[in-house]
Amino acid sequence: GQTEALQRVDAEEISQMLVPQFANGASRESLDGRFLASGAAASPGAASGMVCFDADVAADLARRGETVVLVRPETKPYDIHGIIAAAGVVTSRGGVTSHAAVVTRGLGKPCIVGAESLRVDVDHGWMSGNGKTVHAGEMVSLDGASGEVYVGEMETVNPSLSDLPEANELLAWADETRRLGVMANADTPADARQAIVMGAEGIGLCRTEHMFLDPNRLPAVRQMLLNSEAAEEWRREHGDRHIDPLSNPFMNPEVSDIPAAVVEFYRALDGVKQLQTNDFRGILRVMSSKPVIIRLLDAPLHEFLPPYEELLTELATLRVTGADADVTAEKEAFLHKVESLRETNPMLGHRGCRLGLSFPAIYRMQVEAIITAGAQLVKEGLKVNPEIMVPLTVDAEEMRRLRLDLTRVAEQVQERMQVTLPFKFGTMIETPRAALTAGRIAGESEFFSFGTNDLTQMTYGFSRDDAEGKFLRSYINEGVLPHDPFASIDRDGVGELVRLAVNAGRKVRPDLEIGICGEHGGDPRSVAFCHEAGLDYVSCSPFRVPVARLAAAQAALQDS
Repeated sequence: GQTEALQRVDAEEISQMLVPQFANGASRESLDGRFLASGAAASPGAASGMVCFDADVAADLARRGETVVLVRPETKPYDIHGIIAAAGVVTSRGGVTSHAAVVTRGLGKPCIVGAESLRVDVDHGWMSGNGKTVHAGEMVSLDGASGEVYVGEMETVNPSLSDLPEANELLAWADETRRLGVMANADTPADARQAIVMGAEGIGLCRTEHMFLDPNRLPAVRQMLLNSEAAEEWRREHGDRHIDPLSNPFMNPEVSDIPAAVVEFYRALDGVKQLQTNDFRGILRVMSSKPVIIRLLDAPLHEFLPPYEELLTELATLRVTGADADVTAEKEAFLHKVESLRETNPMLGHRGCRLGLSFPAIYRMQVEAIITAGAQLVKEGLKVNPEIMVPLTVDAEEMRRLRLDLTRVAEQVQERMQVTLPFKFGTMIETPRAALTAGRIAGESEFFSFGTNDLTQMTYGFSRDDAEGKFLRSYINEGVLPHDPFASIDRDGVGELVRLAVNAGRKVRPDLEIGICGEHGGDPRSVAFCHEAGLDYVSCSPFRVPVARLAAAQAALQDS
């Protein structure tokens, strides 16, 4: 009966049913004739559209109603608006956990990465492969499940869960059988609605940096980040007299003894705070009493700034063309700021909670926005369930300091608004040291969420984006490693760290809520591991939620 049905269906097949596919009719011969290149299948689905090599242009074309396919050597966080606008994404470098892959999976869009046989010339607007050249504005089609790119337009069809009554019935049985909770990674109200449609029980990861990267917001965010150092120096000299924003001295133009950079920082911070409050209100409203785990800013600072090389070129151009001295001086000052934030290895650098401790105002602003948004909804008579997550912890002391400081902010907001709302305070376990000292960290943390992408990267000493194209694929093809540790969790190494952390954490805090929120959350083999390791939930992109629901049921049946 039900048990047999649940065990018969391959969980992976459910995701294939839910993404756009090419309409039947293209013969293998015609496909072979159109073949341009192939790469790693990073996100399933099919798409056809006009080729575009620039994120800004892709966003403009999409606004005018064009369907575009964004092609880049690799995508960067500041390309996010172009990825959101595109119907599909192709990159010639990077692996299945590279930026393009992770973002497109979250959006449910087809993506092919590491198509290394494809020559991409962004400056001149063309790409070539398999003896064919395609220029910007010409049509291509891609199949994210097979990893193949074709020249020309092909028809696609869009299925949906509501058109699949058998799948829905099977998933309802899966929900009765599974022990693991299934949450979704979602950064916008639209993602959150999609997650609910797909059957998610909450949001296991809401990444706040995606909200910062919207081109309309970037100027305020840059103002805030570039002046954060000056503002922090000033705060250390003058104490915390700005903690209560109601008596904010920076909003008063009469105050003259405060350096301009500091005033700019707090004005920008206030602007970003308003935007974030609206963001969180939108997501919390959609999810209502379901838990929403919001991760405080995690990205390295340079991701929000223009590339250093680009600025150097602009400055050189200004000097050659003899531009206005003030303009040149301003550009020079900006370049120095960006230079001071550069890091040799930003993924191991000044990010996550390290940033929160260096520049406390940014995390305070985010917590203020979360609690304000929640309190506004409570006043409307709605239920909310926010959980605040600190990224990249390596030591319990980081958690202790941040928890004290940020809990104080949360209390101030509740007092000011005369509302009490429940919230939890927890951390990501994504460094080997955090896993090894999890017992101590659990003393300061009400929940753990494993960031297994970073944990895998640091346990293996592989750089995700580089390893795939350079050696990882040949490692797997030649059997050096049995499978890609970024696609399915490595049970022996990374899995052992997870098990150690779960056991140590629960010993100190038996009711510790523990989940996983990396890409592994939507992979059936990894879901089975999470069930065995005793986690409470997995979180994955909304389009992978049905896969995880079925995989979790299959894991429970294996167990019994």
